[in-house]
Amino acid sequence: MIMTNGMVLGGVATAALVAALFFLRFWRATRDRFFLFFAVAFGLEAFSRVLIGITGSVREDAPMFYVIRLAAYVVIFIAILDKNRAHRRR
Repeated sequence: MIMTNGMVLGGVATAALVAALFFLRFWRATRDRFFLFFAVAFGLEAFSRVLIGITGSVREDAPMFYVIRLAAYVVIFIAILDKNRAHRRR
């Protein structure tokens, strides 16, 4: 069982949200989908941490939270594949 600390969860959620906003700003400036994918992934990470804090769950590895985090990592993987595919087309 993994114990969570509300203050640490809040800090991690805030950091993930700041990273999402950072990537969103770069997406707005460049319109490069890579940055949009990363903004979505970090937004999902922030959402996951907030959800853990709201539910008061002591298990971060519960399926509900795991699936959200897995989706964030899949979005990052798709971003990398999409960026590499775009370079090959040029």
